[in-house]
Amino acid sequence: MKKLLLSFSLLFMGYSSIAQTWTSQATGFNDVSRGLSEIRIVDANTVWAIAYDGSGDGANVQEFTRTTNGGSTWTPGIINVGNPALGINGISPISATTAWVSAVNGTDGSGSCIYKTSDGGASWQQQNASGFIAAASFVNFVHFFDANNGFSAGDPINGEFEIYRSTNGGSTWTLVPGANIPNPQSGEYGYNGGNVVVGNTIWLPTNKGRILKSTDSGATWTVTQAPLTDFGGTTQSGRLAFSDVNNGCLLKTVGTTYTFYTTTNGGTTWSAGTPFTGTYRILTYVPGTTTLVATSQATGASGSAYSSNNGTTWTTIDSGTQRGASAFLNGSTGWCAGFSSTPSIDGVFKLNGTLANNQFNATSFKIYPNPTSSFVTISTEQLDSFNLKIADLTGKVMMIKDYSGMENNVDISSFATGIYFFEIKSGNKSETIKILKN
Repeated sequence: MKKLLLSFSLLFMGYSSIAQTWTSQATGFNDVSRGLSEIRIVDANTVWAIAYDGSGDGANVQEFTRTTNGGSTWTPGIINVGNPALGINGISPISATTAWVSAVNGTDGSGSCIYKTSDGGASWQQQNASGFIAAASFVNFVHFFDANNGFSAGDPINGEFEIYRSTNGGSTWTLVPGANIPNPQSGEYGYNGGNVVVGNTIWLPTNKGRILKSTDSGATWTVTQAPLTDFGGTTQSGRLAFSDVNNGCLLKTVGTTYTFYTTTNGGTTWSAGTPFTGTYRILTYVPGTTTLVATSQATGASGSAYSSNNGTTWTTIDSGTQRGASAFLNGSTGWCAGFSSTPSIDGVFKLNGTLANNQFNATSFKIYPNPTSSFVTISTEQLDSFNLKIADLTGKVMMIKDYSGMENNVDISSFATGIYFFEIKSGNKSETIKILKN
């Protein structure tokens, strides 16, 4: 049986403006001690989460909970995959009604499958009739970027990682050719949990300390070696987090020694490791910032904290209360997992406060004309200088340049026709604007 990368038993540059706390919300589960293994935010109102048994009895739970009003109420439901032995190991929602889950037989992988709901979880339909059907197939992850485009990834079969893509909402799946994926090492496999997606970029850690990465929604893949030998071993493990397609961190665990690494190039290379200074070790970024939130469910060391300088120093939010997996839409909207006491008490906690002010005012920048065929003008009356990064839809960086002054012209006449993202940064704030090149 392959162990989960997630461990529940152990269980931005931004500025704080008011005290941060967590406000209790009820996940609605009938069984007490329901925990949440994943929280996935669609928008400020819509959040989905999948449950696990936190009582210690080890029951296999096929349940989810969902809010469509920012957490004022949560509605639980059953993920009916037709086989009580299947473990739900991931969820990927794109709206209040539509989500996908991956499920696997934790004993030998047989029965790996992907299910979809289009009615808010009232019913679920299996989708992967042609994928993950080998006796040894083991699906680790499913993710959809929008209503049509998604991918699923599993362990190696016949000498290649088993990765599929869909362009029609999962109705059909196409196997990614082995030529597009680095060959696995002997005995290499992926993990349930710990996989990261930012935009069209994907990171999948393995038991060999390697990171499979795709920057084009899973069509092609590369691999790099992280500064550890296993992301989920008993003697050594690690966990990735990414703020954007370039900036991220890795926390390595060897016994009771914790080492913290950072990357500025999407995990191609990592900084020299430094001792981790935080008390809590489940790390999550506020997207697009250097603010990290750390949580813990560990007995005797439970609570949460945040760092506004990418893990250098930490500020305690609370202590003595079990805080699990967390997710953030921005510096003022986020949730972390707890355990349900009753259907109407606890289970999930919403951030009350501000961890990072990572957005400019709405009127900070004007970029025109849009669409354009050659030049665009960036106009601002609030900043003396800023950094501009332009990327295409695949995440490929087309330009990085520093500018100063109230008005600057940018030449994109050499770019191919298509959509580009202009990311403007100054200090701890950023703004991304979509530009159409004719």
